[in-house]
Amino acid sequence: MIPDLSPLPVHLVRSAVARTLEEDLGLSGDITSQACLPAGARARVVMATRKAGIVSGTQLAIEAFRQMDPEATVTVLKEDGEAIAARDVILTVEGNARAVLSAERTALNFMGRMCGIATLTAAYVAAVKHTRARILDTRKTTPGLRAFEKYAVLCGGGVNHRFGLFDAILIKDNHVGVAGGIKPALKRAKTHAGSTVKIEIEVDRLSQLDEVLEEGADIVLLDNMGPDLLAEAVKRVAGRIVTEASGGVTLESVRAIAETGVDYISSGALTHSAPVLDIGLDIAIL
Repeated sequence: MIPDLSPLPVHLVRSAVARTLEEDLGLSGDITSQACLPAGARARVVMATRKAGIVSGTQLAIEAFRQMDPEATVTVLKEDGEAIAARDVILTVEGNARAVLSAERTALNFMGRMCGIATLTAAYVAAVKHTRARILDTRKTTPGLRAFEKYAVLCGGGVNHRFGLFDAILIKDNHVGVAGGIKPALKRAKTHAGSTVKIEIEVDRLSQLDEVLEEGADIVLLDNMGPDLLAEAVKRVAGRIVTEASGGVTLESVRAIAETGVDYISSGALTHSAPVLDIGLDIAIL
């Protein structure tokens, strides 16, 4: 099933693509295409995947081609969130040949990165589909690309954790240390937070979990606990607050973690370690 996705904010897409094209074109533009291709030559591009995966990033690819050639005709054949097989065509573009080739690497870089994240996320989701657990991303994203990488997680069937430091309170071990303990940290957070702001706190021992249950929170992050300890933690929580497992989660370990009964599993690997999906571009001069 293709996830129900909202488009990425247009201003973020435009500015990210413009910066990336500027980085590639420099002050002189694509001197190879200028040297080899007549100014009026046209081309048709077929963007296809060389491996199976999940589509993500078509909006950025389209923007790259249209920033170089506003009159380019783009036809999307595979939507974001859709599963694709090797050699499936994702989209086609017809336009000025110099412009199309100048946009090629920017389009492929965005799509390869985002499809890779979506594909890895889908593998995590499939591994836990027999459980209640949902797969979350983290803030371990490429600087400047967080919106796109978190969108790619959605394309793969995952769920977004907080977007940044501004939209939820997550009390980590360092906050607890400076605040003077679990309960003082939670008390201060409750005083500060508005009624719509969720409070989550990280624990790595059952004794800390007991303190959280006494003081109260919306979510408890069970950090770096093995499956047996996680199962005991879930048992103690008994549905009173939402549970999240995190810390060193891999595709190999996520199934056992999910089977402990946790509500969510967060993994930084979704964004910091996803391999790029191999996508190619074939072009024929018209």
